[in-house]
Amino acid sequence: MSAAPIDRKGLAITAGTFLIWGVVPLYWHLLKAVPSFHIIAHRIVWSAVLVIGWLLIKNGRGWWRQVRAQPRAVPLLGVSSLLIAFNWGLYIWAVNAGHVVETSLGYFINPLINVVLGVLVLRERLTLAQWIAVGFALAGVAWLTLQAGSPPWIALGLAFSFGLYGLVRKLVAVDPVAGLGVESLYLFLPALAYVVWGEFGNGGGFVSGYGWKNDLLLIFGGVVTAVPLIGFAYGVRRIPLSVVGLLQYIAPSIQLLIGVLVFREAFGIERAIGFAAIWTGLLIFASDGLWRARRRDAVVAAAPGR
Repeated sequence: MSAAPIDRKGLAITAGTFLIWGVVPLYWHLLKAVPSFHIIAHRIVWSAVLVIGWLLIKNGRGWWRQVRAQPRAVPLLGVSSLLIAFNWGLYIWAVNAGHVVETSLGYFINPLINVVLGVLVLRERLTLAQWIAVGFALAGVAWLTLQAGSPPWIALGLAFSFGLYGLVRKLVAVDPVAGLGVESLYLFLPALAYVVWGEFGNGGGFVSGYGWKNDLLLIFGGVVTAVPLIGFAYGVRRIPLSVVGLLQYIAPSIQLLIGVLVFREAFGIERAIGFAAIWTGLLIFASDGLWRARRRDAVVAAAPGR
């Protein structure tokens, strides 16, 4: 059986989302003076304000009725909200605690989790070239894992939490922005309570301690948080989860380049070997997709009546 055609708009939006996630560590680095869990709480609060405000302006309360009309949508979005909150929290904590290499490894492993979920849970099919591409990527990730020298618990936590988040969002047939709105409602009050608690002498400083530049960065962090998630939710419903898994190598690859070229982190031959194997897999996948798209266009052009 041949592979189904891939939605090009979904593919482009998903790839753009991972480009944003690749460079966004530069943004969070600007907030290094703010405690990690306060960054997380502000991300949730301001992204919730942005998303819910947009939904109310655009559709009133109709967006909520549309979500509730879908069977199991509200409880499933509750699950996805917990998964994404866990992912954010673990990532920012790990970066601030000096585990940058392991967080990078987590996002290299994550696409493989998506491929496995796509094949085992959703019964998606891979072409021979895609299997070869996955094999190269798997070899690269396995090499990077071995080079870590210890069980990568942080990396595995990041990979599984985001992989499961993508699976749940694929199963929820609601508008991406509305889905994020429901997730925001689940997380908003606990995050707001943490922000308020922090302002009463518990490490917070939004009003008087962080400075106006950091305050603006925290507020705009809602945009930085919401926009890529909306794009991801849109794309993951329109292209195979196995394809999403391969595209996700874009983000950690950019992050690795930023780490080496901007933050001057070490990049020895061991990492270079794993990186080369992963990009070989991506090259095979991209070449296969381009060849299939051209063949499909040729068939359409040659069809009777054209």
